[in-house]
Amino acid sequence: MIETIDAHITTFATVLIGILMIPLCLAAMRMIRGPSYADRFIALDMVTAIAVAAAALVTAATGRREFLDVAFGLALVGFLATCAFAGLLERLEGDAS
Repeated sequence: MIETIDAHITTFATVLIGILMIPLCLAAMRMIRGPSYADRFIALDMVTAIAVAAAALVTAATGRREFLDVAFGLALVGFLATCAFAGLLERLEGDAS
């Protein structure tokens, strides 16, 4: 019974990782074509979120807890980078006025 559930979880996680490739490609296109730096950075933030989700799904598929540490580290770096970029944009807006 447990083996059947594990097989279903692995299959489901693999399918979800494949589905995550669609928004990953769309965010990569926005990073390349984005008209402003803000658009490109938001796309980079989305890529980071997708990487966190993929790491969590790999944890579910393989049962290795190390990928949760990777997901936590990516989420932390993504959050700090977003805060830093928001501060930079705010400072640039203040200089322009």
